[in-house]
Amino acid sequence: MEFRHLGRSGLMVSEISYGNWITHGSQVEEEAAVACVRAALDSGITTFDTADVYAGTRAESVLGRALSGERREGLEIFTKVYWPTGPGRNDRGLSRKHIMESIDGSLRRLQTDHVDLYQAHRYDYSTPLEETMEAFADVVRSGKAHYIGVSEWKASQLREAHALARELRIPLISNQPQYSMLWRVIETEVVPASEELGIGQIVWSPMAQGVLSGKYLPGQPPPAGSRATDEKSGADFIAKWLTDDVLTRVQRLKPLAEQAGLTMPQLAVAWVLQNPNVASAIIGASRPEQVHDNVKAAGVKLDAELLKAIDEIVEPVTERDPAQTESPAQRP
Repeated sequence: MEFRHLGRSGLMVSEISYGNWITHGSQVEEEAAVACVRAALDSGITTFDTADVYAGTRAESVLGRALSGERREGLEIFTKVYWPTGPGRNDRGLSRKHIMESIDGSLRRLQTDHVDLYQAHRYDYSTPLEETMEAFADVVRSGKAHYIGVSEWKASQLREAHALARELRIPLISNQPQYSMLWRVIETEVVPASEELGIGQIVWSPMAQGVLSGKYLPGQPPPAGSRATDEKSGADFIAKWLTDDVLTRVQRLKPLAEQAGLTMPQLAVAWVLQNPNVASAIIGASRPEQVHDNVKAAGVKLDAELLKAIDEIVEPVTERDPAQTESPAQRP
């Protein structure tokens, strides 16, 4: 395993991090979830990402039990706050009330007295940013989180939050966006702003929800038991990639992966790690062997000729559709 600094902070994270969106507490049984966490630890992964909303808070509990007994100082545990975790009007968002109550709930479920990174899961347009950042400052000063991050924030939002964080003297060091060969929205504005501000990316869906694994074939139905056939596993999210054009292009990547001595998942994960602003790529798994395969992407260097060949094959999304809406399944 290789390690990188998260942004310009002193925090080191594993290049491959383990996330449990749509797996722990929902898609896989706890025994399998624990086996995947053990495989991650055995493979050198030290960075674990979750969120209070995953599986209705159950994912945090599963991860807490799976990591129980591990040396806490040797782990980087991340979680998030924003999406609804209860029926009340204040059980959501980035108000001071929800943040202060949510951090305590997350720590209880994760069986720890602090998280290494506490992240705003989305931008809250209904709460003043000053209120949010002041609450995060109190979370840090209380010792319940070491660093602050965000997820899927725009460049302008990062700049505004970073300025407030500097005033409050708290470390805002990360953004967690979707990023893959197929989805490169962050490259235009978010990455340049982040490089300027000292913010690093912890990217989710480097394999485009499994599409870049090559298991989905053009002109054929999705394999039984795959994420594309399971509503709880984000079937609506993955649907945008399941066109014959995209799947045909993905199949053309196979010879490139073989030429590089990589599996398709390894190529996809290694590709996002070529971006120097990316500190870590989040992988998920339902079986330990998937973890063991994916971690082999750590430390891989892809040459310029291979990267050019990839660009000539895929037609990535580089700009988010303003009309796009987000469903509960689209919340990594």
